Amino acid sequence: MEFLQNNLIYLIPAMGVFGILIMAIKSAWVTKQDAGDENMQRLSGYIADGAMAFLKAEWKVLGYFSAIAAILLAYSGTLVETSSWVIAISFLIGAFTSALAGYIGMNIATKANVRTTQAARTSLAKALQVSFTGGSVMGIGVAGLAVLGLGSLFIVFYNMYVINTGGSVNGKEMEKALEVLAGFSLGAESIALFARVGGGIYTKAADVGADLVGKVEAGIPEDDVRNPATIADNVGDNVGDVAGMGADLFGSYVATILATMILGREIVSIDNFGGIAPILLPMLIAGLGLILSIVATAFVRISKETDSVQNALNMGNWSSIILTAIVSFFAVKWMLPTGEMYMSRDMVGGVLRDGAIAFTSMDVFYSIVVGLVVGTLMSLITEYYTAMGQRPVLSIIKQSSTGHATNIISGLAVGMESTVAPILVLAAGIYGSFYFAGFYGVAIAAAGMMATTAMQLSIDAFGPIADNAGGIAEMSGLPPEVRDRTDNLDAVGNTTAATGKGFAIASAALTSLALFAAFVGVSGIDRIDIYKADVLAGLFVGGMIPFIFSALCISAVGRAAMDMVNEVRRQFREIPGIMEYEAKPEYEKCVAISTKASIREMMLPGAIALIVPIIIGFSFGPEVLGGLLAGVTVSGVLMGMFQSNAGGAWDNAKKSFEKGVEIDGEMYYKKSEPHKASVTGDTVGDPFKDTSGPSMNILIKLMSIVSLIIAPHISEGVSHKVTVEVKKEIKVIKTEDQAGNTSIDTIVNTTDTIKR
Repeated sequence: MEFLQNNLIYLIPAMGVFGILIMAIKSAWVTKQDAGDENMQRLSGYIADGAMAFLKAEWKVLGYFSAIAAILLAYSGTLVETSSWVIAISFLIGAFTSALAGYIGMNIATKANVRTTQAARTSLAKALQVSFTGGSVMGIGVAGLAVLGLGSLFIVFYNMYVINTGGSVNGKEMEKALEVLAGFSLGAESIALFARVGGGIYTKAADVGADLVGKVEAGIPEDDVRNPATIADNVGDNVGDVAGMGADLFGSYVATILATMILGREIVSIDNFGGIAPILLPMLIAGLGLILSIVATAFVRISKETDSVQNALNMGNWSSIILTAIVSFFAVKWMLPTGEMYMSRDMVGGVLRDGAIAFTSMDVFYSIVVGLVVGTLMSLITEYYTAMGQRPVLSIIKQSSTGHATNIISGLAVGMESTVAPILVLAAGIYGSFYFAGFYGVAIAAAGMMATTAMQLSIDAFGPIADNAGGIAEMSGLPPEVRDRTDNLDAVGNTTAATGKGFAIASAALTSLALFAAFVGVSGIDRIDIYKADVLAGLFVGGMIPFIFSALCISAVGRAAMDMVNEVRRQFREIPGIMEYEAKPEYEKCVAISTKASIREMMLPGAIALIVPIIIGFSFGPEVLGGLLAGVTVSGVLMGMFQSNAGGAWDNAKKSFEKGVEIDGEMYYKKSEPHKASVTGDTVGDPFKDTSGPSMNILIKLMSIVSLIIAPHISEGVSHKVTVEVKKEIKVIKTEDQAGNTSIDTIVNTTDTIKR
């Protein structure tokens, strides 16, 4: 036990290394599986080549951005005592690691898709094994990289700025170490935003083009080999839902742990780890969650064709949550002191200020449980609103019978309604975790929720792999039973994708609140007073930003989709023999359209998230910036839930028609009028659920992290030497009495020189 106490700081990155080793083993297993016949491998090659072409184009642009941002960060780090030019190195490592996380997921997904198709020729159980193992490569890889990166950099910065200087755990030295470490999170979130927005624009431009021309106008299946946009559509599943989601949750994972560490620095803790137990705890929980998620992947399996794939995935998810809760209890009791703890900002004159909270190790554990419960409930609620056979989706199906407009109306209503229960759960989670352990409780609750990221992301990445497998089966003309098996996986994948986005937005809300609390502490303010006009104005401006951000994303999809539609129509018109299978469509031209559009259109939304906090912070100060962050967080969470859930419900309503649905006693199938209405709804929902909706959680976290990075520069505690010169004003007043005598009253008004 003493050995663990002395070396715990090194054990954390070691758990990350273990996760990466397991990822490599699983990746090798997937690669060894049968990839099918030559035609299947050729189609899979088109998808892989298109995905890599996009990533290379995106990386080129992001390389320029990262270099410029690093130079600016290096300069800014020299301006205040609690930062350093080394923050630029931290930023570049975070950006590289985030991009690497996305690449790992996309690389394995483009290998697992065709192998899942081939496995589906054998059995549903084998197809699930291949697709989920492929998904777990990304899930475990992302969590492993995050734990390794954060753990290793913390060791370096802790030794540089605290140990080597003889600094205090709760003092400026540790604040400097964590401020520099925040650069890692900024790099991760910056790349995640561009990857998510760019990938979302790519995939939806291709999807909308394939749907509107292929399915609606030409009357051929979505993944028909004759559809020129079908390869771009399948590429989009990888660059948006795999690479984008991988970078997204990598950023969330890192930001959550970092926010908890920053708040942990403010806790006065008499422990066996030199007072840094509250700082190490979130990293330890993340590492343990990674290991336990690896264990839980063994529970995801079925044996018969009639077994429920959803139940198998739920078994793995529930196992990871329960195991994490159990192990967290022992970790918290072992690390934290037995007596009461408190945050240093809450202690005034030797006593806790009014409203402050003193808490124990058990209170911290209860907060972790709250986070796990919130994450679970958010996933269950999202599943209810987006899953086939549930009331919300059935209501959209029913209203599809009266046309396209009523389908749209119903989907919008479902999306808006779906925000109620999650917000109530989230509010209860915030209140409960704060009740137990203050803002540290809120942050550790988010860390507890994110501890199962490896499992959550494995389940999420399984969906696009299954979707691609179905596309390859359709394009290859495989027997109906193969497509039935891939459709089974794909339908479950749609629900898991929606629940993954619900999980991501919930974690973003808690993480942003923790980052917000950290920002308040670093910036030297103690409250955000909305009674002030400038703060209230900032609140309203913040509430507006998710709307303009969404508008830019959706408009970008619309413009790119128009180009795609025109290109697909041109090929049907000008290349004779496509519909008769006598000529091959020019897939590469559709891939190029999506690639160019996504790279071009992702820049402005990304710039908003990065630049707005800087402008507001330096122009109006930390309190107004705090108001802005509050508005962005509330509005962004609601917009993210609304758009993701509406899009997911529209998607599964459309898929329900492929199996046949009963409306008022009559059965309707594909190509029926209600089905066409559902395709329209799904087309509207595509940019909702795969572009703007899931980007909301990155938007609110990135703006919070940028604010945290600039907090030392705009802090009310920073010493600015400002001299105000005030001239002496002498006013002479003459008065004359009745006898003609004159008197002079001299009034001198002076003000001392002000130094601030």
